[in-house]
Amino acid sequence: MKHASLLIAALSPFLICCRQQEKKESITASQETIVDTTTGACPYLTKDSKNNIVLSWIKKVDSSKLIFCYAVSRDEGKSFGKAVEVAGSTNVHPHGENMPKIIFKPSGEIIAAWGAANPNPANAYSGLVFYSQSFNEGKTWSKPVSLTQDTASLDQRYFDVALLPNGEAGIVWLDNRKKWNKEGSGLYYAVTNGGSGFKNERLISGPCCQCCRTDLFIDKFKNIHVLYRAILNDSIRDMVHIVSNNEGKSFTHPKRISQDNWVISGCPHTGPAMAENKEGIHFTWFTGGRGSGIYYNNSIDNGKAFSRRDSVSGQAAKHCQITSLPDDNILIVWNESFPNGNKFSSRIGIEERTASGNRTATKYITSEKSNSSFPVIYPINANKVLVAYTESINNKDYVLFKQVLLNQ
Repeated sequence: MKHASLLIAALSPFLICCRQQEKKESITASQETIVDTTTGACPYLTKDSKNNIVLSWIKKVDSSKLIFCYAVSRDEGKSFGKAVEVAGSTNVHPHGENMPKIIFKPSGEIIAAWGAANPNPANAYSGLVFYSQSFNEGKTWSKPVSLTQDTASLDQRYFDVALLPNGEAGIVWLDNRKKWNKEGSGLYYAVTNGGSGFKNERLISGPCCQCCRTDLFIDKFKNIHVLYRAILNDSIRDMVHIVSNNEGKSFTHPKRISQDNWVISGCPHTGPAMAENKEGIHFTWFTGGRGSGIYYNNSIDNGKAFSRRDSVSGQAAKHCQITSLPDDNILIVWNESFPNGNKFSSRIGIEERTASGNRTATKYITSEKSNSSFPVIYPINANKVLVAYTESINNKDYVLFKQVLLNQ
C-alpha cells in the first residue's frame, strides 16, 4: 500500500498535466443555425457601438434581386434579431473574397460598404465599391455613392474597413489606378471625416495581386497595419505587410511576411488576415510556394521581423481568418476540400494556438458531407467564439453560424 501511495504521488503531477492538456485541447461546436431562411452568402462579423455582435450578409430577395443586410445579437451570438436591409444596395455583387462589410462609428453613424460589378472594355471582371450611411440606427440610409469620384478608377475591389483610434473609419482597397506600367493593382487608403463619408484617398502601396482580399488592422498602440498579396519581381505573389505609426500619414515600405516565392500567373482568390495579442501581431495566409496550404507566423516587433512560418493545413485549405481571445490565445478558421465519393465536400476547420503561436488543438466543425466555405470568426470570451459561413444546401447557399466552445 505504501508503494502504491508513493507511485500515485509520483504520478500525480503527470496525471494533472495530462488532464490540463486534455482540457486545453478540447474544442466543441454547437449545432449550426441558419440566420435567415432566405438564401444568402458572404457573412461578415463585427460589433456595434454597444458591443453587440453583428452579422452581415447578402440576402437573395427573389430570383433576380439581392440586398445587403445585417442583424444584431443581444445574447452573445446565440441568436440574431430581425434583418436590417441596407436600402439601395441591390447592386451588390456576391463574392466571398470581396464580402460586403459594415462598420459602426462611436458617433452613432453606420457605414455599409459593398462591391458591385463594373464590366468594361478594359476589364470584364472589374468592380466598384459603393457605400451608404445611416445616422438613425439603420432606419434610413443615404443614397449609395462610389468610393471615389475619380472617373479614372474603373476597378475597385477586395476592400477592408476598420475603426480608427479617433472614432473615424478607414478603408483600403485595390484600384486600377497606379504609377507603374507593370501588372498589378494599386493599394488605396481613405478615411471618413465626420458624417461626410470617405475622403482624402491616396495610393499607399503596390503592385498588388488583383484578386485577393486586403486586411486593415489597428493595433493597441494605434498603428495602422495593412496586409495584402503583392506581385514581386513581376512573377512572385507573396504576402506583404506595411504599417503606419503616424495616423496614416505615411506607411512603411512593403515587407514580405514569409519568403514563399510563389510564382503563379493567375489569381489565387484567397487573401490574408491578422490579429494582435500581448506577444505581437499574428498572421495567416494561403500560398502555393514551398508547399501549398495555409500557414501561420507572427511578429513581435511591429513588422520588422517575422517568425518562421508554420503549417496550419494542406493544399486543399483556403480562405483563412484569424482572431485573438481575451486570454491571448489565437484561433484560425478556414475551409478545406475533401473527397466525398465521386464529388468533393468542403469543411470548416478551426485551430487554437497559444499566445506565442504554438498549436494546441485542431478540429473540423462541419460534417464530412457539408459544403461550407468562407468562414468568419468573432471572439465572445476566452472560451467561446462565433463562426459564420456560407453553406450550400441542395445547391442553394445559406448563411449559417455556430458557437465554438474551447477548453470545455
